Amino acid sequence: MSHPWIAERMAHFDSSGIRKVFDLAAGLKNPINLSIGQPDFDVPPAIQQAAIEAITHGRNGYSPTQGAAGLRDKLQARVDAQYGHNNRRVFVTSGTSGGLMLAVLAIVNPGDEVIVFDPYFVVYPSLVEMANGRMVLLDTYPNFRVDLDRLEAAITPRTKAIIFASPANPTGVTATTADIRAIAELAARRNVALISDEIYNEFQYDEPFVSPAKFNDQTIVVDGFSKSYAMTGWRVGFAHGPAEIIHEMAKLQQYTFVCAPQPFQWAGAAALDVDMKPYIDTYRKKRDRIIAGLKDDFEITQPGGAFYVFPKVPNGDATKFVERAIARELLVIPGKIFSRHDTHIRISYAATDETIDRGIEILRELARA
Repeated sequence: MSHPWIAERMAHFDSSGIRKVFDLAAGLKNPINLSIGQPDFDVPPAIQQAAIEAITHGRNGYSPTQGAAGLRDKLQARVDAQYGHNNRRVFVTSGTSGGLMLAVLAIVNPGDEVIVFDPYFVVYPSLVEMANGRMVLLDTYPNFRVDLDRLEAAITPRTKAIIFASPANPTGVTATTADIRAIAELAARRNVALISDEIYNEFQYDEPFVSPAKFNDQTIVVDGFSKSYAMTGWRVGFAHGPAEIIHEMAKLQQYTFVCAPQPFQWAGAAALDVDMKPYIDTYRKKRDRIIAGLKDDFEITQPGGAFYVFPKVPNGDATKFVERAIARELLVIPGKIFSRHDTHIRISYAATDETIDRGIEILRELARA
C-alpha cells in the first residue's frame, strides 16, 4: 500500500529493470553475466595513486561547486583547444547521470517537449518526467539511425531539447559524421537545445569520435570518467556548453550534489594523461568476438562503439527469451527496459573472453531451440 507522504511524481519512476537483473545475479550459483554496463578492467594504477595521494594530502573536503581547479582548468583548456568557442565553459559534475539531470532541470519547463530516440538510455524518460516535461519518442528501428526528416517533423513550438548519444546505450551504434552534423545544424536552425551524452566517446572503434558541438556551438555536452577509466563508483563527470547554461547547471548542483567527491576529481585530472588505447583495442576485439559468435543466429546492427550489442531475438519476444536465458544462468537485459519495443536484448561484452564465449554458446543454443 502506498504511503500517504509519497509525492505524486514518484508514480513516474520504477526501479531500474537493469537493477532487477543484478538482483537476480545474486541468487545464481555460477552466473554468466553479460548485463553489467561497466568496464571489467580496474581503474588504471596511476589514477588510483592520484586518488590515494589526494586523500593523504587532505583534499577531502568540499571543492568549489564548479569543480577543483586542478581538474576544471585542465578540462577547460582541452575544450578550448578542441572547439575554440568563446563562450563555452566547463564544470565538474557528480557523475554523468548527475550532469544529465542538471542539464534537463536547467532548461526544461513544465510542458516543454524533449525529443528522445528509441531505444534510449533508461534514465532519459525519468529525467524528462522529473522536470514535468513531455517526452517525444522518435523510433529508430530497425537500424538505430536517426531519420532526419522525421526528426525535423517532430519539432514543434513546444520542443525545448533533443537528447542525443553516440555511441549509444543500449545499441552501441554510432552515428555518421554527416548525420551528427545534420542533427546539430537542425537544432541550431530551429533554436532547440541539443544535449549530447558523450560518456562512451572513448569507446569508438571504427572511426574517430565526433561531437555535435563541433557543428553547433550551443550544444550542451555531458561527459565523464566512469566508463573510459572504470571510475563508475567515483562519481566524477563534467559538462560544457554555453556559459549561461553552465552557470545555471552549477547553481543547481550547489543545492543538490554540492560537488563531485574532491579526491576523485584530482584522480580525474591524472586520468586525462593516461593512455587508454590498449584498453580500447581490447574492447574492439571483444566487440568483434561477440559479433562473430552471434551473427549467424541473430539479426544484429553492427555496433561501432560503447560495449553493447543489441540483437533481435528470433521469436520476437525479448522478455521470454531473457527468462529462458536466466534459466541457463545467463544474464542479459530485455529490450523493453530501453524501449517501447520488446524485440531485442542488450548484451554487454564488458566481460572476460571466457565469459563472453560461455554466453555466446548459450545464446546460440537458445536461438536454435
